[in-house]
Amino acid sequence: MLYHQRFSQFTREHADTVAAFLCGLLLLFGWFALHLGWLGWAFLLLPAAYVIGGYESAREGLTTLFKEKELDVDLLMIVAAIGAASLGLWRREYHLIIDGAILILIFAISGALEGYTMARTERSIRSLMSLTPDTARVLLQGREEEIPIGQLKVGDEIVVKPGELIPTDGIILSGYSTLNQAAITGESLPVEKTVGAEVFAGTLNGYGALQIKVHKPAQSSLIQRVIRLVEQAKTEAPPSQEFIDRFEKGYAKVIVVAGILLATLPPFLWGWDWETTIYRALTFLVVASPCALMAAIMPTLLSGIANGARQGILFKNGAQLEKIGKVRAIAFDKTGTLTTGQVQVFQVFSTSEYTQQDVLKAAVSVESYSEHSIGKAIVQAASETVRVLAVPVESKPLNPKGDLDLVDAIQVQAIPGQGIVGIAQEQQVIVGNAVFVQQYVTNLPEELRKKAQSWEQQGKTVVWVAQKGKRAGVQGGSTSATLSDRGAEVMGVIALADEVRAEAAATISRLKKLGVEQIVMLTGDNQETAYSVAKAVGIDRVYAQLLPEDKLNIIRRLQQQYQTVAMVGDGINDAPALAQASVGIAMGVSGSDVALETADIVLMADRLEKIAVAMHLGRRSQAIVRQNIVVALSFIMLLLVGNFLGNINLPIGVIGHEGSTVLVTLSGLRLLK
Repeated sequence: MLYHQRFSQFTREHADTVAAFLCGLLLLFGWFALHLGWLGWAFLLLPAAYVIGGYESAREGLTTLFKEKELDVDLLMIVAAIGAASLGLWRREYHLIIDGAILILIFAISGALEGYTMARTERSIRSLMSLTPDTARVLLQGREEEIPIGQLKVGDEIVVKPGELIPTDGIILSGYSTLNQAAITGESLPVEKTVGAEVFAGTLNGYGALQIKVHKPAQSSLIQRVIRLVEQAKTEAPPSQEFIDRFEKGYAKVIVVAGILLATLPPFLWGWDWETTIYRALTFLVVASPCALMAAIMPTLLSGIANGARQGILFKNGAQLEKIGKVRAIAFDKTGTLTTGQVQVFQVFSTSEYTQQDVLKAAVSVESYSEHSIGKAIVQAASETVRVLAVPVESKPLNPKGDLDLVDAIQVQAIPGQGIVGIAQEQQVIVGNAVFVQQYVTNLPEELRKKAQSWEQQGKTVVWVAQKGKRAGVQGGSTSATLSDRGAEVMGVIALADEVRAEAAATISRLKKLGVEQIVMLTGDNQETAYSVAKAVGIDRVYAQLLPEDKLNIIRRLQQQYQTVAMVGDGINDAPALAQASVGIAMGVSGSDVALETADIVLMADRLEKIAVAMHLGRRSQAIVRQNIVVALSFIMLLLVGNFLGNINLPIGVIGHEGSTVLVTLSGLRLLK
């Protein structure tokens, strides 16, 4: 019983190979029978070889003909083989039946080889799916219980022991370990993780036991998104492949018409005999078929996608692999892209009427609702005020304990690229850049202007905080309620510093060496901060104080000048520009969900140097595709010339035709290395 199951599984997995083997065996016995004059056995064995070897091609060809009303190369091969057999029966030259059977056999072998070569790419892609275990060890009422991954819920606490795969994305609650993230991010060295750090499904835990809290559904984990996108990439044909597909449909019709003309006109024009005419027409159907041309593109692009996935570069489809190699201009967002996005509060400066605590308290009331890195940094600073804040002598000191009586705001509204507003304790709180805050206040205090300008010249980002409405006033050291409504007034400014990524400068230099003609930086930040970062990384052209629609318009202008333009970003405000760009590239770890969904390429480890790797892959793929197309067309031309000169027979034509197909398929698989 077990043997029968294994045999059934083997025949299912290697159906093309089994069919080719049986076809070859029957052809061999049929040839022996024909050679010995046993016509009865020959006419039994050879048709069986035709049916077994050509069944799949005939089925696919007829399905395409009847359902899509189109001709394809599979049907042309079968017609050529049956035509050769018919000619052999008509002329009683039975070796032609052998020729037709050889055509079927070589076509079947070619199909099996193509299947194996494509399966190699499939295995590289499917290997992603084995990166997550089927079950997770969940803590339920203090006890560990294994449940299927699909049953995990947000908030569940799971235990991962040393040497185990992380089953789903989560936040570490307790424990310390090193994680091998190579399968997800392409990082070769293990990364240290401890309490509060995010871990990803499919990464391998090192020596420490971890207790992890599930913070998103298992199907939304990073690895699951990767799998879905790579699977989607397999089914989406890039423009070049779509062109080849359209070309094939018209080309097949031309071949049929030309074949009919070649089967009828030569006896009248050049005095050929009918046997030679029909045989040459059948050979023409074989050698002129564009099988190799059809295989010139997709195996190459799928191999490039699999290669990128192994290196932490996720191409959402083959079209983007094509385009990244043609990029002439690249636009970078600043915060979270050229910088780490780990913004920290550098200093808080308040007006004379407020304390630093007042400024932070007001800012946090609305920024606690923000997903922006600046908002998160301000909230973090509020929880660690004593450690983070430097107290200027001009400002009133913080509470010695550093604790703030924080409040929640209502009616919070974020304006991407500008700021955020909300109502806290009957006061409207305005937090944002100077231009945004000036919409609510009459004047910005001169002292704060100078302080902000000084910080910006140092490359700091400055956030202004203002409020409008009823407030508590400070009079002679005591607090009293001011009941009348007041106009909006500035409370203070917060300076934040964001560290430039260590690899940013080297990446920009590498891109310039690769021939990228224009590299620009787009940011909603102020001019001084933007130029400070640009100078540090080697970017000469800077656009600052931009709204999301401004970034979009700049991408459009770049496209008019450079055609193929890439945009690299990570935030919600980058989404319109990412969508408009010829190639949108998102940071996979720090990027927002909107940016990840909008982008065409995702850098899984947030490593900028992978952009150059992606461009190299794109250029290699284009070079290989061009080589494959030249090889395919060259073989077709050589075989056509050889056919008209009478130097090749049907089996040789099939070998040349199918050999070129296998050759270009194997050539495409070079990108797997």
